[in-house]
Amino acid sequence: MLLICFVIYQFSFSQIVINELDCDTPSTDDKEFIELKSDTPNFPLDGYVLVLFNGNGDLSYYTIDLDGFQTDPNGLFLIGSDTVEPFPQLLISLSIIQNGADGVAIYLGSASDFPDGTQATQTNLIDALVYDTSDSDDTGLMAALGVTEQINEGSSGNTNSIQLLLDGSYTVTAPTPRAVNDGAEVPFNALRMSTNTVEYTEGDSFEIVFSTEDNVTEEITFSFTLDNGGFDTSDFTGNTTVTIPNGMNSVSTTITLINDALDEGDEEPIIKFGNLEWPNIIKNNFLKLRVLDDDFTVANFGAPAAQFNPFMGNVTSTQPDGYYDSLDGLTEAPLRQAIQNIIAEEGVVRAQTYTDILDILKEADQNPTQSNEVWLLYKEISRSKLDNHTIGSSTGKWNREHTFPRSRGGFGSRDGDDIADGKDVFWNTTADSLRHGYSDAHALRAADGPENSSRNNKHYGDPSLGGYNGPANTAGSFYGDVARSVLYMAVRYNGLEVVNGYPEEDGQLGDLATLLEWHRNDPPDDYEMNRNNVVYTWQFNRNPFIDQPDMVEYIWGNKVGTGDVWNQELSIADNRELQIVVYPNPATDVVNINGLINKATVEVFSVEGRKIETYTITGNSVLNTNLSSGMYLFKITSEGKTTMKKMVIK
Repeated sequence: MLLICFVIYQFSFSQIVINELDCDTPSTDDKEFIELKSDTPNFPLDGYVLVLFNGNGDLSYYTIDLDGFQTDPNGLFLIGSDTVEPFPQLLISLSIIQNGADGVAIYLGSASDFPDGTQATQTNLIDALVYDTSDSDDTGLMAALGVTEQINEGSSGNTNSIQLLLDGSYTVTAPTPRAVNDGAEVPFNALRMSTNTVEYTEGDSFEIVFSTEDNVTEEITFSFTLDNGGFDTSDFTGNTTVTIPNGMNSVSTTITLINDALDEGDEEPIIKFGNLEWPNIIKNNFLKLRVLDDDFTVANFGAPAAQFNPFMGNVTSTQPDGYYDSLDGLTEAPLRQAIQNIIAEEGVVRAQTYTDILDILKEADQNPTQSNEVWLLYKEISRSKLDNHTIGSSTGKWNREHTFPRSRGGFGSRDGDDIADGKDVFWNTTADSLRHGYSDAHALRAADGPENSSRNNKHYGDPSLGGYNGPANTAGSFYGDVARSVLYMAVRYNGLEVVNGYPEEDGQLGDLATLLEWHRNDPPDDYEMNRNNVVYTWQFNRNPFIDQPDMVEYIWGNKVGTGDVWNQELSIADNRELQIVVYPNPATDVVNINGLINKATVEVFSVEGRKIETYTITGNSVLNTNLSSGMYLFKITSEGKTTMKKMVIK
């Protein structure tokens, strides 16, 4: 009986209420918060739980256990993300709090009492607020929580918060986190940290300035940390404990970044306050910096640039000996099936998770000229590997682009896709495992976030017909890459097809004619071969149209219906020594020959076998042929080896 009396006394005189709510802030929703208030200061919140309810179904969608926390000397307790100022006493992720009509409630209990999907109830309810953002009243949620009024914060993107007044009514006005809504409060002094910029290079020195809103009335000494991931105290020098003298309002300390000789990649150290004692509170915290590692590596090949002499011949295929031998002598449907037998072979080919794709792309799409960056499809620019889009605005970020749009392919995420479990943990996969198309690295590329959104799920081709052919003023270096990527998908997975036109059938993607043109005019370069090699180490399959681009013609192109069969031009050993690409095909009066290192002879023959021209070239070259329209054979001899290329001149 004594215990029961104590509990009643506690709740009668130390009630907890929802003091302020900001459920919607402009643009990125990064300033949303919930503030609680106790009748007495420094009140322990043990035994309480905060539950957020979705007005659609009146079910819980997020629960916060308050054990171990307490309110401040003003009886306030602020909950929000690390972008809220003053800094919250309890952190939640960005964009957790939903716009209305929804509800938030305090209960006596624990988080285990409210798993996601729990029906709103008044059992053990302490306080509740049902709110909206210019939505209709949710009478069901109001009744379930015993609330008679639903409070409107304002239309979407508003700058208001809902605040509880002393008389029990609500007002909607500018947010006041950590400040008493009305009535007297114990004054506090908020301490802010700042730097001149947030990006530095190894070897730089910079100042961190700590300043209070008001001059301190007695000396305060505090510490901070500067670390995150692999960045720690071995990466810098400088004092991490500082003092603001009595009567002053700021202090600074100088940090010097150590310039080592290691390529650790760019890093993002975070400055964090240690504990502060009242009346000093934290204004902002978790200040993220960026330290650029000047020890990045440069590959022996460059980033793609179709019209600007791409690198070819420095990177060779890592396909095993005999990988494509079973394809010799085949064409059309039998060739297609034989390719699928290789690239979808059960028990050999592996499927990785969608989260693993981030690690794969950081390696496969690495900028050859700066190893701490990725090269972006479509935009043809580089971006820091650190700038991967996770939440909020995608501007300035990169994300994972499906070259064969998932909405058209009919594949999506599956349980486990949110786990990065590395190369050696994988799913078994077959040609019928269309779901694995969602995380097939041969068809996923690093892409600019906004450009990815603009591309959406359009077919490739004429924009006037609803197609997509990339942003303006680029070199078009992605054309062949995209073509070979989606053609790979059409062979790898049953249920996918690349067709002419702009279809709306599930599993179909267009425009085949456009993609064939892209494939012919933008042949595989070193960048694409390198990513093929990288993906192979994860998935144990290759994109055959990168290794053997001529095979495309025997399945979709100019060899279909001719009776010609495909055969490998050279043995694997020879192919590794001499790789020559002649493009575009068809050409006009200019022909590019790439893949040569040493001196070569180019002989041009008519289809009747009559020699027309002879050229002597060294290395990658551009020939101005001035040939009449028609078909020709280019015989290229270098290093004691000869290859023949059939060319069409328009």
